[in-house]
Amino acid sequence: MAKAKETVSRTLMVALVLSVAFSVVVSTAAVMLRPAQIQNQNLDIRSNILAAAGMLKEGATAEEIEETFSRFDVRLVDLDSGDYVDPGAVGVKEPMKYDMYKAASDPSMSIDIPASEDKAGIKRRPNVAKIYTLSENGELVRVVLPIHGYGLWSTLYGFVSLEGDANTIEGLGFYDHAETPGLGGEVDNPRWKSQWVGKEVYGDELKEPQIRLVKGGVGAGASDKEHKVDALSGATLTSRGVEQLVNYWMGDRGFAPYLKKLREGEV
Repeated sequence: MAKAKETVSRTLMVALVLSVAFSVVVSTAAVMLRPAQIQNQNLDIRSNILAAAGMLKEGATAEEIEETFSRFDVRLVDLDSGDYVDPGAVGVKEPMKYDMYKAASDPSMSIDIPASEDKAGIKRRPNVAKIYTLSENGELVRVVLPIHGYGLWSTLYGFVSLEGDANTIEGLGFYDHAETPGLGGEVDNPRWKSQWVGKEVYGDELKEPQIRLVKGGVGAGASDKEHKVDALSGATLTSRGVEQLVNYWMGDRGFAPYLKKLREGEV
């Protein structure tokens, strides 16, 4: 009986030692791999920003991506006023360190969106957003804005790039979503994304966003073609979600105050 107890004790001791050793190995690996993970995440975000801006070369190396992205100015914007915000006001040393999605979950750094106004289905909106501008010879040529909103099954996260007029769309893309492959997942299809190039967000008075996704496609003789894109075939709810999230972020609750000041040279 004593031998049996001794055997059980040894077995438990071995199991405990192995568990501790395994935990140490896993923890050490996680710590060692963390910098590489952060670097890959940053590179992925930069790649998606450049893709939306039409500046990502096929097969570009990490060094080329970093070099091209370095041409952009990263800034923080107060969404209500449209003014630039000092990074220190949101507790970071540099704009790239700011996480607007984390801020959206903090009541002190975000606002609750009334259901009647929440076209994008995001529930809360950060007070400050991170944007990316590119100027050449002192002239603004691109502004890339983060957008997100609910589709059919998931929240879609992406970027929209506007030309220097802060109205004409240069590109749009989503880097994270869980929409149905072959249906709503066609938001990733390059042919569909190419339809956004050259579309105009606002009408002649540059006030309300006018983007529409048209079921059955935009006909050759359709009116207001400059604001319309073909809806995704068989994905009505995803298409509606994309339309609403783009219009939300281009509206008064999103980037409209900033874009207005940008067009008028006030920021």
